[in-house]
Amino acid sequence: MDMKRNSVAAFGSGAVIGALGGLIGLGGAEFRLPLLIGAFRFAALEAVILNKAMSLVVVAAAFLFRTRTISIETVASHCDVIINLLAGSLAGAWFGAGWAMRLKSERLYRAIAVLLVLIAGALLFGHDASNQGHPLLESNGQIFAGILAGFGIGVVASLLGIAGGELLIPTLVLLFGLDIKLAGSLSLAVSLPTMIVGFSRYTQDASFAVLGKNRAFMVVMAAGSLVGAFVGGMLLGLAPSAILLPILAVILVISAVKVWRHG
Repeated sequence: MDMKRNSVAAFGSGAVIGALGGLIGLGGAEFRLPLLIGAFRFAALEAVILNKAMSLVVVAAAFLFRTRTISIETVASHCDVIINLLAGSLAGAWFGAGWAMRLKSERLYRAIAVLLVLIAGALLFGHDASNQGHPLLESNGQIFAGILAGFGIGVVASLLGIAGGELLIPTLVLLFGLDIKLAGSLSLAVSLPTMIVGFSRYTQDASFAVLGKNRAFMVVMAAGSLVGAFVGGMLLGLAPSAILLPILAVILVISAVKVWRHG
């Protein structure tokens, strides 16, 4: 694939992925990773690191975009929830990245495939907003559950190079009983430091050099993802969730099968 075609493919695929994520209020990194492995032929850990770098850009931009709807002051007023989840997610991100670097390539492909199926399940069953206003737990039980949930989400986010909104938003709605729109902004506030920790851990691995070798590709695909996420966000709600979420879940399951076979 020549450089011009590669750039067009990178931007176009990034835009489509960003739009898919934007339609359901996510960044689309869960769809980007299988594409990096399958279509662009990056090794598993290289794909995860590239995905993480692009996710950081998309999530930072998404957080700024959302301040027009949910103010920073409103997000800050829920700092107790953010700190609760970060207490687990920062440790999880560090552990997850270290685990990914130690895994043999074949096992990392397998782990990615399994986690993609997990994300598909979260899309299908985790976007029910009926629990808004009714926390699942309270007091010390809620704090303990928040730390555990944060740790698991941090591990998954590091292993896949994603922001983790697919898991954070259901956690915020179900465990803390928050409004789903507010949960979207809080998930970004938790994701950014969590991703930075995982990203910094990956700098210790030789595969981190993939960023320098593919700088132009990464910038172009990230730009496409930003454009797509913006367009998808504008169209948010136009596609019925009852139809869209199962379709996206099926795409993830198919991608998981291909990644499994790739390993």
